[in-house]
Amino acid sequence: MPNTYSQIYIQIVFAVKGRQNFIKESFREEIQKYMSGIISNKKQKAYSIYCMPDHTHIFVSIKPDISISDVVRDIKANTSSFIKEKKFLDEPFSWQEGFGAFSYSKSQTQRVNNYILNQPFHHDKRNFKEEYLEFLKNYDVAYDDKYLFEFYE
Repeated sequence: MPNTYSQIYIQIVFAVKGRQNFIKESFREEIQKYMSGIISNKKQKAYSIYCMPDHTHIFVSIKPDISISDVVRDIKANTSSFIKEKKFLDEPFSWQEGFGAFSYSKSQTQRVNNYILNQPFHHDKRNFKEEYLEFLKNYDVAYDDKYLFEFYE
């Protein structure tokens, strides 16, 4: 789009179906690199990605000519296929439906990158459900409990 300029920073969060701890440390970085490639191929920019065993955080800047839903759909579909093709797991893998998307200003990018790259440290203090509900509360997002991720304690 000529003469269109934007600066849109989004943190995307989505979970493994059944909240299984399927993303193992032995292949986590390979999945993250693959996700980064998907984002680059969509002409968007990935700043940080961290795959916890049962959920993923991605910080991206996106252009206004693509929807966040399209980016997430492509990341989830392609990484599911990649995990299956590479035979990382002996059992079926898929992502849960839905995702969270939270926007940030340029001045917050370093803080968000640090937060995402330090996910294991944050989850020593609180679980994914607590983290996600805090995002929804802080961003004043109305939600229905029955449409949240499957949370298991």
